[in-house]
Order: sequence, then C-alpha cells, then structure tokens
Amino acid sequence: MNGFWDWSPWGIGVAGVTFTPLAYLTLFALGLCFGSFLNVVIHRLPLGQSVVAPPSACPGCGHRIRPFDNVPVVSWLALSGRCRDCRNPIPWRYPAVELAAGGLVVALAVDLGPRAALAPALLFALALLAVAFIDWDHRIIPDEISLGGTVVGLFARGFTWPGVSEGLVGALAGGGALWLVAWAYRRSTGIDGLGGGDVKLALMIGAFLGWPGVFLTIFSAAAAGTVVGAILVAVRRGDRRTALPFGTFLAPAAVLTGVLGPTVWRWYGGLFLLP
Repeated sequence: MNGFWDWSPWGIGVAGVTFTPLAYLTLFALGLCFGSFLNVVIHRLPLGQSVVAPPSACPGCGHRIRPFDNVPVVSWLALSGRCRDCRNPIPWRYPAVELAAGGLVVALAVDLGPRAALAPALLFALALLAVAFIDWDHRIIPDEISLGGTVVGLFARGFTWPGVSEGLVGALAGGGALWLVAWAYRRSTGIDGLGGGDVKLALMIGAFLGWPGVFLTIFSAAAAGTVVGAILVAVRRGDRRTALPFGTFLAPAAVLTGVLGPTVWRWYGGLFLLP
C-alpha cells in the first residue's frame, strides 16, 4: 500500500482478510451517511451552532426534515432538489458532499485495506472535506476541526512516543512553515496573505502526514492555487491580489498526498540517487 498511514503500527493488516464487494458497498453507504452529517457541520459550525441539536430543518421555511426526506442522495433526487413543504431549491452541494464522502471512504478502504489505520485516515479525509467547503464559503477554518484534528493526528501512528514525536515534528514543520510565509508576506506587502486558520490547518496536516507529507501538501496546494489564480486573471474574474481560500486547496492536496505521497516522495528522492 502507498498511504502514509502504512508507516504506523496501526497500518499492519490482518493476514488473509480483505474487503468483499458487499463490504465496499456497505462502506459507500456509510460514507454517504458521514457526508450527510458533514453537510450539517459545514452549515452550522461556522455560525457557532450545535451540530447535534436541533434536528435538521429547511433553512427557507423552517420545517423539520422528515426522516424519509433525509436519506442521503436518494431523497434529494426523489424531491427533485426541492423542499417538500416550501419547494425552495435544495443546493446541489448537499448530494455532492454526500457522494464525495462516500467516494473517499471507498477510496481509502481500497488503498489501506482492512486495518486499524483506516480509522484515522477516514477522520482526516472527512474533516478536510468539511474544511474545503467551510473555507470556500466563509474564509475561516474552525479551530474545532484544525486543532482538534491535530491532537488526533499525533496519535495516528499509534500510542507510542516515536509515532507521537513524528507527528509533533510534522505539525511544527507545517505550521511553522506557513507562519513564516504569512509573516514574510505581511512584512513585504503590508497585507495578510494567509490567515491563522491556514497555519492551524497545516499543524493538523503535519501531525497526520509528517514533515515530508505536509511540505508536499503545501507545495501542491500552492501550485493549484497559482493555476486557479492565473485562470481567474485570464478570464477577468480577478487580479493578482484576488484572495483565494488556501484551505480549500490544502484540503484536497493533503488527501491526495496521504494516498500518493510516499510514491511521489520516493520518485523525487530517486532523482538524486547516483546510478
């Protein structure tokens, strides 16, 4: 396997045990349910509201959503993307987040297999899915996710000092690197280029992926942001000072790094090895 989580003692699989097609289908359904909860997190957490109570309701008319209207993806299709009571449109984002969560669960299950490391990997990826949308909408990254995730990430390699210390080095490297970039940009331009939320998110990413993973994530996110910024300038939808939510780029970059990072890192290191 390629994932960073395979470096940990938790990455050891059970001999002879694999996921069956039925297991993957069950995991996908479970992922859809996770996505439904993430929709609540994305909507409520930036507003300072509880993600547990009250039950979900239509933001337009306030009617409580019935259980049979709250089935991930299926209910949105059955209702033609509209509230049953007021007929206000339900944003396409809701089924999109649910499908993305289901896809992430299956993808990580394929990559890691039936091993304990799958649990922290899923927490990491699903938290980042929420971050991507929250930062896009509100330009904030809630501390509940970034700092809470950092604590979880420190133990993603198991409850051992070598594992925790590796996560701690990664967190300090990632957070420190982005803090230095933010400080230098502020000092040279007089404006903020990165927010504190991005620095805290880098702490979380470093805790999970270690210092090689967080540096690869930052590089990938910066490259993607540069391309998107250039496109916006080209189509006259922005200029060189147009602010982009960096967390929205860090999040998918971190997930891809978690899966493909070791392969990329080995390839990069191989470029400098003498034949």
